[in-house]
Amino acid sequence: MKKNNHAVEGPDGLVYTARLPLSSATLYYLAELIRGHLKKIGSRWRALPAGKIATIVLAVLRCDQRPGDLAGGNNIHRTTVTRWVREVVGLLAARAPRLDWACKMIARKGGGIVLLGGSLIRTRRRTGSDNRKHYSGKSKCHGLLVIALTDDRGRLLWVSAARPGRTSEITACRHDKLTAKLRASGLAAIADLGFIGLDDIDDPGADPAVITGYKAAKNRPLTRGQKLSNKALAAVRAPVEHGFAHLKNWRVLGMLRTDPTWATALVRALLVLTNREVSR
Repeated sequence: MKKNNHAVEGPDGLVYTARLPLSSATLYYLAELIRGHLKKIGSRWRALPAGKIATIVLAVLRCDQRPGDLAGGNNIHRTTVTRWVREVVGLLAARAPRLDWACKMIARKGGGIVLLGGSLIRTRRRTGSDNRKHYSGKSKCHGLLVIALTDDRGRLLWVSAARPGRTSEITACRHDKLTAKLRASGLAAIADLGFIGLDDIDDPGADPAVITGYKAAKNRPLTRGQKLSNKALAAVRAPVEHGFAHLKNWRVLGMLRTDPTWATALVRALLVLTNREVSR
């Protein structure tokens, strides 16, 4: 008996045209980046031109389009699309600013204050021993923790490595030696109550590197002045949430279905693209 294993829709399927909510400047930038990389490695041939490769990669990152769907519409293999995405993400992540460079850039421009925040990128539930360490008790879901610095307008300056969701924000900042690098650049960061205790300074007369609000205790309610201070700090640090919102406009971060070890490069690559979109 002859087997018939083709899809119900037919062997060819349907192809449709969609519009990406991105600027042409971002497409041209990515296409030039790919062309420069191909010239550097001496690659003489690709299945599609650099501009088309850039469009496919942006569709995966912006709309979380499945590589298999894009491959079928462009007559290439699914693994080719996946390889292109990994390649471009690596090129973009290499251009993401480091923490010390970002602090020096702000200090050179005359700024003295940055905004500090953390956000959880949701992932699928892990298996085995990785399940517990990727579960965030604060957000009640599995994910990866990312710390970010922004300027007073919410423009992303730096993002940390993606760490398991069980990691606390203070632990992640101490791992990156954040307070030491802020002091070395003469900067101070405004953060939320989740960062209380990060800046443990021995000298009581020294200026703090991390400024937070006041947290009420069970037997010690906040005074009126402390409540007003918390309200003022919340208004000042609101742009850092806008920065995370711009970053999460890339729908590939809606629910990561890839290896968590690749998430750091992905987030840093999206930082570069986000800043180009916001500043255009």
